Amino acid sequence: MNPPEHPIELLAPARDVVSGQRAIDCGADAVYIGPERFGARAQAGNSVEDIHRLCEYAHRYWARVYVTLNTLLFDAEIDPAIALIHRVYQAGADALIIQDVGLLQCELPPIPLIASTQMHNHSVERVRFLEQVGLSRVILSRELSLEQIREIRRDTRVELECFVHGALCVGYSGQCFLSYSIGGRSGNRGECAQPCRKSYTLEDSDGQVIAAGSHLLSLRDLNASEHVDALVEAGITSLKIEGRLKDTAYVTNVVSHYRRVLDELIQRKKLRRASSGVSIADFQPDLSKTFNRGYTDYFLTGRNKMAAMQAAGSIGEPLGKISRLGPDHFILKGAHALSAGDGLCFLDAGRLWQGTYVNRVQDGCIYPDKMKGLTAGLELFRSHDHRFIRSLEKSRVYRTIRLRLNWREIPTGFSLEATDEDGISVSIEWQTEKQVARNQEMAIKQIQEHLSRLGDTYFTCEALTIETNPCFFLPASGLNSVRRRMVEALIQERGRRFLRPTITRQACDTPYPDPLPDFRANVLNRKAAEFYSCHGITALVPGAETGRDLTGEIVMTARYCIRYELDLCGTRLAQRRFKEPLFLQDEQGNRFQLSFDCHDCHMHVRLETKSRTFCPAT
Repeated sequence: MNPPEHPIELLAPARDVVSGQRAIDCGADAVYIGPERFGARAQAGNSVEDIHRLCEYAHRYWARVYVTLNTLLFDAEIDPAIALIHRVYQAGADALIIQDVGLLQCELPPIPLIASTQMHNHSVERVRFLEQVGLSRVILSRELSLEQIREIRRDTRVELECFVHGALCVGYSGQCFLSYSIGGRSGNRGECAQPCRKSYTLEDSDGQVIAAGSHLLSLRDLNASEHVDALVEAGITSLKIEGRLKDTAYVTNVVSHYRRVLDELIQRKKLRRASSGVSIADFQPDLSKTFNRGYTDYFLTGRNKMAAMQAAGSIGEPLGKISRLGPDHFILKGAHALSAGDGLCFLDAGRLWQGTYVNRVQDGCIYPDKMKGLTAGLELFRSHDHRFIRSLEKSRVYRTIRLRLNWREIPTGFSLEATDEDGISVSIEWQTEKQVARNQEMAIKQIQEHLSRLGDTYFTCEALTIETNPCFFLPASGLNSVRRRMVEALIQERGRRFLRPTITRQACDTPYPDPLPDFRANVLNRKAAEFYSCHGITALVPGAETGRDLTGEIVMTARYCIRYELDLCGTRLAQRRFKEPLFLQDEQGNRFQLSFDCHDCHMHVRLETKSRTFCPAT
């Protein structure tokens, strides 16, 4: 395949301004951040003023800021949403991530629009349609394989974005109504209560228990580090890290890791990077030490075991097995740099995850907070590396733009020319009298010292050439003034050369590729109905969030399959004397019937009985 036409972007989450700036320092080419309303993470909203601050910071490095206004909207919210979009555009946002197609019927500023993965972008036909109606980029469904991504790339020209790291939704995004159906909290409205992380009991139609007290819908976290090369080759423009609710330590570690992976690929294949500067960190990133439920590459290379059934929380990195137990301590096989404050977890005799933390380590003995469940031979995991997380929090990470400086004599004085890594040049003249220096070596050293002193800026002097012979005595104040004027001129020129993308929208009547027969069309407002009508869909059912009782309805469809995870595919279910249909029941009494489309390898979850109480996952 030929090199990609677009530069390759590393896209990171920003819970807030501080997290976003940290992501940029660590090498993100773009960040995505939620506004004060209408974002798919209701707990991660930010003021327009804060978004403006982040845009100013990002644009130093020609990095981008994408605002996530990706929830479904009611009629009364359309006008406030439009007003907010205009405000974030004026604040400097480079693109808007949306879910509600009703916004495409509204008067918006010329900001590029990105189709959220909540729009169920799982096929060539849907991606092609979104391209034709004016979307600048499409965030692909997480469930796609590399071959499916290649197929979409062959038939479309729109920018393609995909997730490479972080938590996974078990159901197709935008098509999961599990949380809303049992508790009224809609993922499509940014309020998902994560019932997929709760524990369930699986029974057959005769009431036989197949699995009890397991997190049967909880998935491991995505880690596509080993597939970045293949994803770029398949046509991905932007590699996205999930985690707008994650802390700064998570962002620091994960972004730094993927920056190194991507830089190696860009250098090896002579690709283009999407922003400027180089990131320098005083630590070695390690994904095993960041929150994770175990890792999977999901469906990128085909179906594999991907569930995290024993626990919905982080299990971290494997440490080894306990070799010996004392009354209040234990010893691990091998050398492990454990320290006070480390979190430990393990599978107990009932195959459920338990945890404790380290009080102290002395003479090779580890003294935990509690000994319950610990036995000789037990394998331990470190779910929280206290020293590593503290080192991330205290780490010095900075991003700098490299300059080449040239100092030369001109008839009226001297000239300082600066050229940055993007090829942008500025030239500053200094008209002054000339006096040959008595000590030529000392004069050269003074010029080098004062012109390359850029520590209080985001520039670094990579090379300095001096073209004066002989060298002249020059006051430090004059050299410092030239350097400061050069920095100011370069900042202004970089700002002038930075171009925010804009788009011009044109109406089209391209037929919608799917029939959309029911509430899964996600229509909550008249503008969305107008959009579908313009594209040939008129018989629409109002979306679930209008108050629809979903008892008896399919509330989630997933490529993930419980039968496959439990080795019950094909005839194995009957061999173990279990009868279909199968049922899931949570601890509050919500009961779901499972059905399996083995031809397309999908699992459907239908709400059979709804409890009167609801408890969100923790």
